[in-house]
Amino acid sequence: MDSLTQIVLGAAVGEAVLGKKVGNKAMLYGAIAGTIPDLDIFASHFTDTVSALAIHRGFTHSVVFSVLFAPILGWLVSRYEKYKDRKGWSWLFFWALITHPILDAHTTWGTQLFWPLDLRLAFKTIFVIDPLYTLPFLVFLILTMFQKRDSKKRRVYNGIGLTLSTTYLALTFALKSIAFTQFEEALKHQNITYLQIDTRPSPLNTILWNANIETESNYLLGTYSFFDSKEITFESYPKNHELLGDLINDQKVKRMIAISEGWYTIHKLNDQLYFNDLRFGLLSMDPQSQNFAFRYLIDIDASGNVSFIEQEKTQQDGKQLMLDLWERIKGN
Repeated sequence: MDSLTQIVLGAAVGEAVLGKKVGNKAMLYGAIAGTIPDLDIFASHFTDTVSALAIHRGFTHSVVFSVLFAPILGWLVSRYEKYKDRKGWSWLFFWALITHPILDAHTTWGTQLFWPLDLRLAFKTIFVIDPLYTLPFLVFLILTMFQKRDSKKRRVYNGIGLTLSTTYLALTFALKSIAFTQFEEALKHQNITYLQIDTRPSPLNTILWNANIETESNYLLGTYSFFDSKEITFESYPKNHELLGDLINDQKVKRMIAISEGWYTIHKLNDQLYFNDLRFGLLSMDPQSQNFAFRYLIDIDASGNVSFIEQEKTQQDGKQLMLDLWERIKGN
C-alpha cells in the first residue's frame, strides 16, 4: 500500500499496543515502524531493474524480518525513552512491522511474507491506493490523537478505525468473488475456452474490476463494474512469446518471467522488443493500447548482456486514465 496508508496503520497499531502507557509516542513509533519495510525500494539505486523488482517486498516484508528487528528496535527505544519496558516496545515494533506486509499481501504485487520461501502472497483484493480504506482510518486516528492518554474515547476511536479498515479489507474478498463470477459467466456465455483467470481491482476503488484471461495463444483483458448493464467484452492481446527467440534462455529474462508470474506479452516496435507485465493493466482504455503500466525495453548491449529498462509514465497518462476510469466505473 502507499506510504500514507502504512503510516496510518502503523500508528493505529502502535496506539493499540502502547497508547495507554506512552500516549502519542506510541503512534509516532508505530508510524515509523510502518514505513520501515518499504526501505527496500532503495535497492533500485544500487542494482539492476530485475534484481530490484525481485528484492521489493521480499526480506523486509517477511515474518523473519519482523521477528529479528522488533526486539532490536524495542531495545534501542527503551534505552532513551522514559518508558523503559523493552518488551512493550518490542511488541509495538513487531505488530507495526508485521501488519505492513500483511496489508501489502492484499495488493496485486503481494509480499514474500514467508521469506526465504520463494512464495509471493498476493490476494489482489485492493489497489495500492484506496481512499475508502485509508480516509476513514485517518479520520479516527486524528480523533484518537487529540484525546487524553487515559481517555476511554481514545481507545474507542482507535478501535473504530481499526475495525472499519479491517472490515472493508474483508469485504474486498466478497467483491472480488462476485466480479470473478461475472467474468466466468461472460466467458462461458461467449464460448471462450481459457486456461486461467486473474482478477484485481482497478486503481483507487473496488467497484471496477479488471481481469486477465489466458488462452493458448492470447491474453484477453476485460473490465467489469458493479454498475454494468451490458455484457462484458474482452480485448485480445497475442502473447508473442516466440519473439524472444534465444533470449528465453537468458537468466534475467527467466527471472523477469517468474516475477510476472507468467502474465506477460512481448511487443515489437521499431526492431526493439518490449516486455509488458500484464498484472498491473494498462494506462489507457483505448482498444489495443500497448501503454501498459509496467512496460520494459529489453536492451542488449554489444557484449550480449540483457537489461530491462522501465518505460517512463507521464502525468498525462495518469490524468487520462483517471478520467477514463471514472466513466467506466459508472457502467458500460
